[in-house]
Amino acid sequence: MKNVLIVSPHFPPVDLPDMHRVRVSLPYFGEFGWRPTVLTVAPRFVEGAREPRYGAPEAPTVRTAALPPRWTRMAGLGNLGLRAFPFLHSAARRLLAGGAFDLVYFSTTVFTAVPLGRLWKRRFGVPFVVDMQDPWVSDYYQRHPDSKRPPKYAIASRLHRVLEPWSMPAADGLIAVSRAYLDTLAARYPALAGKPSMVLPFGAAPKDFECLRREPGPNRFFDPADGGIHAVYAGRGGEDMRPALRLIFAALATGLRELPEVFRRLRLHFIGTDYAPAGRARKSIEPLAESLGVAAQVREYPQRVPYFEVLQTLRDAHMLLLPGSDDPQYTPSKLYPYILARKPLLAVLHAGSGACDIARSANVGKVVTLDDAGALYPAWREILRDLDRAPEINWQAFEKFTAREMTRRQCEFFERVLSSRNP
Repeated sequence: MKNVLIVSPHFPPVDLPDMHRVRVSLPYFGEFGWRPTVLTVAPRFVEGAREPRYGAPEAPTVRTAALPPRWTRMAGLGNLGLRAFPFLHSAARRLLAGGAFDLVYFSTTVFTAVPLGRLWKRRFGVPFVVDMQDPWVSDYYQRHPDSKRPPKYAIASRLHRVLEPWSMPAADGLIAVSRAYLDTLAARYPALAGKPSMVLPFGAAPKDFECLRREPGPNRFFDPADGGIHAVYAGRGGEDMRPALRLIFAALATGLRELPEVFRRLRLHFIGTDYAPAGRARKSIEPLAESLGVAAQVREYPQRVPYFEVLQTLRDAHMLLLPGSDDPQYTPSKLYPYILARKPLLAVLHAGSGACDIARSANVGKVVTLDDAGALYPAWREILRDLDRAPEINWQAFEKFTAREMTRRQCEFFERVLSSRNP
């Protein structure tokens, strides 16, 4: 049995998207020959929603301190990786000094923690793997100069453009949710070209829905029996999703004109669209719906919502919406709980997104690409016509996307990384 130290600054009960790969993988590592230990930050130092129903971690967990955000924000610093950096460093040095760990695995979008991998490798000789769930340094706003940039984007971008080239060439392996992420990094850093890499989507967790069936929760967003047709999207908003949302709202406007008796019953719920901490979340989707004349059908709840409450809304919905990014590198991990909810799905995705192949192979619903806008309204009309018919999902094809299978592939990849260092 080999030992892996998993670095995930966000971890239950903190409820943020980048920790889900680790959370759903933990029950299966032992089956494939690896013993995990999780290094994370104690919840009281982390800004974000909480989900008490996650239960106890399924692996030994070391929780560190961090500088409290109420102090650091006075200096304009909120980044968790920077606030926790010395504490993570100290805790890992104690763990790695014993020589028990074969590998360090960073699975997080808190990229400012990743430079620790190079420091630990230099001190202890332990190889490290980085899981690229998002780009660290992105040229999205250079390619889309008219898009509204997030606050402090310029400062964060400069910092990341220093830390990424210092850290990534030292990595011993890369996992990514998109082939484009790997290609970009290999082109940017020639030292990575010969190192092991693998595209690995997030794993689906059927156990979560089993838990929900045993203990259903409340739905504070809508009453599924009120005579409306409730369509749900749960996840972030953002400038990169505006093209897909424009197409959805344009098709909705068409439906209101051509099939009003059906489309007027529609209520589109956008839940948890802003990752900002409580009290600072802002709506980004309702204003767009208002500008396109369909505001009466759209409701946005920007605050983060606990994970199992989100799953409950998916189960209660009559149909699900998946507006994708205009960035082909982006593969939305939320697709898997959408599939497990077993509800009709209307997805609007970039033709280059890996989610297109996943959705089509599993036969989960209607997939329309951004360059085929004319297909959207007919697809939506067809879904509403057959709303009572459950999707005929290809579960055999879906099996390769489950958390157990993804963990098996992770563990095989870890072995490849070790073998590449000791041929």
